[in-house]
Amino acid sequence: MVSSEGTSSKDKELLKKPYVRLARFWEPLKDKPGYVRCNLCHRRCIIAPGKYGVCGVRKNIDGKLYVLVYGLLTAMNLDPIEKKPLMHFYPGSTVLSISTVGCNFFCKFCQNWEISQSRLEKGLYGEYKSPEEVVKAALEWKADGITYTYNEPTIFYEFMYDTAKLAKEKGLFNTMVTNGYMTPEAIKELGPYMDAATVDFKGGGNKEFYRKFMGVPDPDPIFDSILEMKRQGWWIEITNLVVPKVGDKEEDIRRLARWIVENLGDETPFHLLRFHPDYLMRDFPVTPVKTLEKLAKIAMGEGLKHVYIGNVPGHPLENTYCPRCGYPVIERMGFSIVAWKLKKGNVCPRCGYKLNIRGEYRGKNLRFPLSLL
Repeated sequence: MVSSEGTSSKDKELLKKPYVRLARFWEPLKDKPGYVRCNLCHRRCIIAPGKYGVCGVRKNIDGKLYVLVYGLLTAMNLDPIEKKPLMHFYPGSTVLSISTVGCNFFCKFCQNWEISQSRLEKGLYGEYKSPEEVVKAALEWKADGITYTYNEPTIFYEFMYDTAKLAKEKGLFNTMVTNGYMTPEAIKELGPYMDAATVDFKGGGNKEFYRKFMGVPDPDPIFDSILEMKRQGWWIEITNLVVPKVGDKEEDIRRLARWIVENLGDETPFHLLRFHPDYLMRDFPVTPVKTLEKLAKIAMGEGLKHVYIGNVPGHPLENTYCPRCGYPVIERMGFSIVAWKLKKGNVCPRCGYKLNIRGEYRGKNLRFPLSLL
């Protein structure tokens, strides 16, 4: 049913929901009346009237673009910051992690596919929270910051922006775990309120891998976005999921590591993550530890000083070593810091080298995970 004004009765009801808001970063198309272009991510979707963007949560209603998951949260948990993973940003701190549904990638191996690959045809779901409620929860639970994660935070940009702005006013820091496909102009607007980002590569950034296993036409724009994050002063750590057989090429890791050294610096933390079979790739094996160790050695050979192996609890490359003398200054087991040896100012106790770590140690004796939703 369509009303005389042209808006369907279903959309009229939708617009009354607290989690439906006018989106940021879009423009009407002059040559296509009623169509809009979304400029939030590098896909820059052209969306017909009544249709959705690739992410599944942005809809063109009467020539205006709306986000349908503003504050419609699927998770609100307390996490150690090492889970993000952020190893060199306020180590030992606690963050309140939030997410919605939707994603602009279609990774066949996604660990959080229940929320990331949910599309509107299957129904929106979540519990509505305002930015004020999220920040209040973070303060009440004595979190050090808020992390926008689990699904791609670009998807709920408007809510992230409003929450991050309020969080900064209350003395909290903000971090995000992202696929890096947010446009530079969106990053620039978010810039003053975001403090750190974990940028997740998969398959070493290989173009064929991104097309075949992730539904992404070209990963190259990710590098432009990372450079804008750097210009905004964000702390940046890079991860790369190593998928055995199809996403573990040595030349890809070598190229990615070299780019990090040349553009972000040789002390930028680089995490090689072990793959676990999930979603549409359950028939693949877990990544052999030997493969991770071989790739870590290659990354170090390109000049990276802090290379980590993730999802292998107890591995020596969970620890942080002094770049000058090799002393293990931070020892970890999984997401927990079990030994902190740095002196004040993040200085190596053996040789006096100042490590590239932002913020002081904030170790807490908490049990994780803690769900607040």
